[in-house]
Amino acid sequence: MEALVALIQQYGLWFVFVNVLMLQAGLPVPAYPTLIITGALATRGGASLPALVAVAVVAALIADLAWYYAGRRFGTGVLKTICRVSLSPDSCVRQTESIFARWGARSLAVAKFIPGFASVATSMAGVVRLPLWKFIGFDALGAALWSGVAIGLGYAFSGAINQVLAVFETLGKVGLWIIAGAFLLYLAAKWWQRELFVWQLRMDRVTVDELHELMQAERVGKVIDVRSPMSQAMTGRIPGAITVDPKQLRVELLAIEPDSEVIVYCACPNEYTAAALAKALLQHGFKRVRPLLGGIDAWKAAGYAVEPVEVGGAKVVPLKVTT
Repeated sequence: MEALVALIQQYGLWFVFVNVLMLQAGLPVPAYPTLIITGALATRGGASLPALVAVAVVAALIADLAWYYAGRRFGTGVLKTICRVSLSPDSCVRQTESIFARWGARSLAVAKFIPGFASVATSMAGVVRLPLWKFIGFDALGAALWSGVAIGLGYAFSGAINQVLAVFETLGKVGLWIIAGAFLLYLAAKWWQRELFVWQLRMDRVTVDELHELMQAERVGKVIDVRSPMSQAMTGRIPGAITVDPKQLRVELLAIEPDSEVIVYCACPNEYTAAALAKALLQHGFKRVRPLLGGIDAWKAAGYAVEPVEVGGAKVVPLKVTT
């Protein structure tokens, strides 16, 4: 353990660079402990604070530019990739779209402080083709604030942190095992959180062909699109569908006959957001609510028509949805 601390002290800049790069690339590797420790080690002859912040910003920009260009190249498809590899629930994409739609480029300045937001926000900036200079400016500012807070905390509380490091140095290999065990527990907890979320939302799905047949036979009470207005504007939506925020229920939806068929769809790979709203509607007395298998992408891939989106200011009433 003493050798590891010595390595971090000597090669702190490389530790910061690799750790931040991995985190911003989407891997579930926490970087704040590294930033805090290297900040504390600056008092023991480690890398200087400005150098640590600069390296963290460079690493973040490299990863974020990759997500930015992926968004420009592959559009909303890259968001589904993030959902597949992330240990966070897919609802993070919908939340990020809403925040980005409201605040635009300025949201990048705080993106890294919000769990599950950074990768989606940088990709969204590419999807909407935010000017490169604006993206780099706000993203660099956000990376500097995010890393600066952690490194500054490490430096400010260096006395206490160095005492903790001294204890781990005394423990030797046992200290390494404790750190490795804590990291594995972190990954296991995140994985279990996602699996539990998936299990809670298991229910029957309707295929796009079945939905098309139901619509042709006029046997669908309502089709609900739970994606953000920004996402709908980029892809269109199923004809006749209405927009419903996953955490709010439009008043006119309450007038639907509870026994009629209600279909809910989104754009996430496993329909998590749609299933969350479907479950909430069932709890509010609806008898037949199903998520659309494959969401809007499956609908478009099957060759069915979509309609332009008209965003209105419909009155809403609160509806709590557990996601």
